[in-house]
Amino acid sequence: MICGQFPADRWRHEKLAHPRSIPYNLTNWLINNMALANKIRLGSRRQPEESRAAILQAAVLEFSREGVAGARTDAIARSARVNKALLYYYFKDKEALYSAVLDHVFGGLAEFVNEVLARDLPPKEKILAYAGAHFDYVATHPLYPRIVQSEMMRASREGSRHLERIVKQYFRPLFEKLSEVLRQGFAAGEFRQVSPLHFIPSMISVIVFHFTNAPVLRMMSKQDPMAPAMVAERRGAVLDFISAALFVQKGERR
Repeated sequence: MICGQFPADRWRHEKLAHPRSIPYNLTNWLINNMALANKIRLGSRRQPEESRAAILQAAVLEFSREGVAGARTDAIARSARVNKALLYYYFKDKEALYSAVLDHVFGGLAEFVNEVLARDLPPKEKILAYAGAHFDYVATHPLYPRIVQSEMMRASREGSRHLERIVKQYFRPLFEKLSEVLRQGFAAGEFRQVSPLHFIPSMISVIVFHFTNAPVLRMMSKQDPMAPAMVAERRGAVLDFISAALFVQKGERR
């Protein structure tokens, strides 16, 4: 039965058998269907993927604005249009929700850039394809760098039970894959002999700087750093900077 449609057979049956019960049954049916529609609108266990995704998106926004300490689960539930009971059905507490947000942020990035790093490309093309993919991912998820910064500050201030897992699950595998690309570039004589331990963090810093420092850049340039033209210009500058820092130029000794 479609929500909002009273069954015709039931209407005829009720009318013939109990004429006086029609208003009661119709009203009761309307109330029940309105409650069902409201549950669907607010999220329910019948829509686990949609409800969980809505909660995560709302949590990304709340944690990026307020940090872990200031974030409120009732605000997240309200933004996701679910009740708090449903939020706690999926995530046992705020810390568990925050952990899921970190996986959402780093897992999405890892999946995006790993596809590039798995391609059969020469070292020069692969390192630039990675840098471009990382930049594009951050550009389309501009709130993510705030969450990363917040987690790093929290870890340095009070420790973090999430950071070791994140390093093991996301940072170290990415570092090893990028290190292998650098080694291939060294062997081919395409890359300068840089230290992966220093070059890789420097490269990532150049990629994300535009987004983590957008408010300062806006004040300095009097332009919107998140405008599409500015983002595209910055992307080109990032790739150019990485090329100049890493690639062996013509006539340069290895």
